[in-house]
Amino acid sequence: MDFDVIVVGGGHAGIEAARAASSLSRRVLLLTLSKAMIGNTPCNPHIGGSAKGIVVREVDALGGLMGLAADSHPLQIKMLNRSKGPGVRCLRAQVAKHEYPKHILALLEEIANLEIREAEVSGLLFDGAKVTGVQLKSGEEITSNSVVLTTGTFLDSSVIRGSNAKKEGPDGLPASISLAAFLRKMGLKIVRFKTGTPPRLAYDSIDFSKAEVEPGEGGPLAFSYLTREYTPLENQLPCYLVYTNEKTHSLIREHLKESAVYSGLISGIGPRYCPSIESKLVRFPDRTRHQLFLEPEEADYSSVYLQGFSTGFDESMQEKMVHTIAGLEHAKILKYAYQIEYDAISSLEFDHYLRVKKVAGLFGAGQIVGTSGYEEAAGLGLVAGANAALSAAGKELLSLGRDEAYIGVMIDDLVTKGADEPYRLLSSRAEHRLLLRHDNADLRLSEKGRRFGLVDDVRYASFLKRKKEVEAAIDLLSKTKIRPSIERAEYLASLGYEDSNTGINAKDFLKRPKVSIEGASLFVPELASLSPDSKLTVETEVKFEGYIAREEKEIRETKAYEKMPIPRGIDYACLDGLRLEARQKLAERDPLTIGEAGRIPGVNPADVTVLLLYLRKVANK
Repeated sequence: MDFDVIVVGGGHAGIEAARAASSLSRRVLLLTLSKAMIGNTPCNPHIGGSAKGIVVREVDALGGLMGLAADSHPLQIKMLNRSKGPGVRCLRAQVAKHEYPKHILALLEEIANLEIREAEVSGLLFDGAKVTGVQLKSGEEITSNSVVLTTGTFLDSSVIRGSNAKKEGPDGLPASISLAAFLRKMGLKIVRFKTGTPPRLAYDSIDFSKAEVEPGEGGPLAFSYLTREYTPLENQLPCYLVYTNEKTHSLIREHLKESAVYSGLISGIGPRYCPSIESKLVRFPDRTRHQLFLEPEEADYSSVYLQGFSTGFDESMQEKMVHTIAGLEHAKILKYAYQIEYDAISSLEFDHYLRVKKVAGLFGAGQIVGTSGYEEAAGLGLVAGANAALSAAGKELLSLGRDEAYIGVMIDDLVTKGADEPYRLLSSRAEHRLLLRHDNADLRLSEKGRRFGLVDDVRYASFLKRKKEVEAAIDLLSKTKIRPSIERAEYLASLGYEDSNTGINAKDFLKRPKVSIEGASLFVPELASLSPDSKLTVETEVKFEGYIAREEKEIRETKAYEKMPIPRGIDYACLDGLRLEARQKLAERDPLTIGEAGRIPGVNPADVTVLLLYLRKVANK
């Protein structure tokens, strides 16, 4: 074989797939249409956000690159949901559109056993059962033990504005038409999705005096556990908030049928959580305005992203719509919005290892599997790349449970429930989100990453140091008694608490709702030297100790059934007691475990009970 693993596509899924595979293989090839576009952010150049920011931390805890690149001089960074519980807090960073890909490429080029080549893949080397490499548009064949498809929105893609549809991918790159046709011929179920992106505006054509300032946040904020230098607030660029108005809405309603979104030109299904501005008006007709964000794309602020204004109108209408917004009356559009349609493989074609069930040697990640978002792609890419390499070597494959990682939640949702629209990760999808926090991704995943060969010596040493630091701090709190003093009485009084004349266990002291770890460090000075990440982890673990213990107990009680294997070849149609819908769904999905079966839409708890009784009966024969 020429290579152990070939990764097709240089987007965020391809980057992490290539990095993960390279850490486990001797020879990895990354094929991309353009080296300069590796790590491209064709939509908003931001990393993180609700739930997504936690995925970036998980990728980092497993040795990935996204967090390190995002921490390299972000234009703006902030922690979201600070007023809410620790389970939903997450980072969001605005990155420089052109500098981020350069940084990613530099990181990839440091990997000794990774080759990066510019080429278009037109087909796969496929014998009807197994994929053994790729065929390039040039006619060249390259062999490998495994192939990972991370083609993003390029499969048979069309860029659409108004009535104009053009066969191309994002940023003018060519659509991958031949590969899309090849996948259909392989017998894989193909779905048609679409997404869109707003216009970009010239900074000096905007009147920011009519907009509300949205600043970033200073302090020790970073995605990667290896980052030690942070971007101070004074070096960050502000974002701005503006609104649509009745003029905007009237114009859109009057010309609604001219939008590609409503003209019938688009057949693909779009993401529910990132709709076009015209879809917002149709869905929420009573809203008098919709908020939009002006976000920088470059450090020189030359280009501004109009977040929330995705549209399917043509250039002329976009000009008119933008100019109705206060502050944008004279805005110059540098790049017009567009909708893009593309092919994807049904996520039900994949298993929990992100390999195609029907085809040996073939894996997928990112938008080809049905997701949307850079972060979702990165998380899937890491797992797919790792498993492509592990599979090629005949080793145990990597899987992540719903109680281990948001990446595990996402994969389980995709391969058991399917995606009838581009999948977006939300914190509400995770039933164990108090365990899957921003602050503890390394404590959850780095040990496992090390066992599978994904975490190198430097990262692992950093992890062990932090783990020891957290455990020692919690142990110290448990063993320390804070004795009565004037300082303690004054501190508690400032928080509205009455003091007592007895000693207080330091751990119980920190559990009080208004007491912070900074406050506790006044009486336990050793806490002051903890790293910022460790302070957050210690405070959260102590304050939510009871809730965390309860969640962990629930997980232990359900895991016995969760991982109970289901034998292959069950004839669900003949299984007495199952409802007709459950029989059909179970036969279609062919789940590997009871837990997987229970999460299939259309299979209810009563059906799971019937299946359990059947399995016990078979086991007792």
